[in-house]
Amino acid sequence: MTKTSSNEQFALVVMPHLDDAYALARWLTGNGTDAEDIVQEASLRALRGLDRYAGGNARAWFLAITRNTAFTWLARNRPKALVVTEDIETLAAVDSSETPEEALIAKAGANELERAIGALPPPFKETLVLRDINGLNYREIAEITGAPLGTVMSRLARARGLLMAALAGQGAK
Repeated sequence: MTKTSSNEQFALVVMPHLDDAYALARWLTGNGTDAEDIVQEASLRALRGLDRYAGGNARAWFLAITRNTAFTWLARNRPKALVVTEDIETLAAVDSSETPEEALIAKAGANELERAIGALPPPFKETLVLRDINGLNYREIAEITGAPLGTVMSRLARARGLLMAALAGQGAK
């Protein structure tokens, strides 16, 4: 593969998904600067691994690389503790139809929502972010996380339930 074709393939496969990768890394780390570093490292890993990319869902492929890069980075740089994100308002909503969960979330302030999502256990937070913020389907999430489809569904349901309970509890204060 020539350098030009590698650059072109990178532009087609990775570049369109940088924003989603940043959003995922930011939610996993709770910090924009750390997320930028992780996406940069994930991009380098993707570039080095383009010869192993077999086609298919480029977004899921790159987000899996980003996820693994983030977990490696967190293991090296952070204690094993829950992290709260810094600015939820910069992330766009995925779906415009409002569910009961979304109605409750809409009532909650950005800071309360940020704290509630940040307090979720990592597997639930990761699944919630991949589905409700990045808009991935269950199969894509299963591919990225390596979890069975049923586990993805149950984690998402549990994450939403925990989030609603946390937001409802904050509203009672």
